[in-house]
Amino acid sequence: MSKKKENFLDYIPKRNALYQWEINPQKHVEVSVVNRGLYNRIAQIFFRRPKISRIELDDMGSFIWQEMDGHKTVYEIGAAVKSRFGKKAEPLYERLSEYIQTLRNSRFIVYENKK
Repeated sequence: MSKKKENFLDYIPKRNALYQWEINPQKHVEVSVVNRGLYNRIAQIFFRRPKISRIELDDMGSFIWQEMDGHKTVYEIGAAVKSRFGKKAEPLYERLSEYIQTLRNSRFIVYENKK
């Protein structure tokens, strides 16, 4: 029995429904994060930290975010990024995989399933 090795390019990322997002006037995606928990509450009271943080993605990040619809694979998203940004996206799949892993580690996205 041979065990088939998983390919990251076959993963299907999807935006986490727990986070609200919108397009700002600069045409960038802004993800809203509610700051919960004891330490965040203390920071809000004593250091006037906001209850909701807004994280603005750059041009490429905003494009990738909108492509993660729960249907497209990482490979398909990469092809769309290459088509839109060309050489500015290189090294494409290395950057894309690191970006997607960062979003996943921050729980902004989940993997819908694997192709």
